[in-house]
Amino acid sequence: MPTVRETFEAMPSRFRPERAQGVSATIQYEITGEGGGRWYATIADGSCALAEGTAPFPTLTVTMAAQDWLDLTQGKLAGQADFLSGKLKLKGDMSLALRLPGLFLSGKLKLKGDMSLALRLPGLFAL
Repeated sequence: MPTVRETFEAMPSRFRPERAQGVSATIQYEITGEGGGRWYATIADGSCALAEGTAPFPTLTVTMAAQDWLDLTQGKLAGQADFLSGKLKLKGDMSLALRLPGLFLSGKLKLKGDMSLALRLPGLFAL
């Protein structure tokens, strides 16, 4: 299983620029507990840049425990259910949160077919 850091390092290579047309946003990730950390992704002009640390004015903040994040990125948890249970906390632009699964390829799931279903899959930077 990859580490939290490795999932974030892989994020730019899993970015789907064709799905990010018109998106200009900064997503802050607060991964808590052992092995966690802070990263932020800046999406603009069809590209994704990742940096470690805290973004000054994030559009969306995603907070999750390190083990839950790893489980989410491996397809063992479902983002929507985790949000409802409180394991996944979101603050900011919820319409952006709904688009995130389509912006990144999943580390485990291969998306084909009904993309409306893909919008409900985990994958928040599906690492």
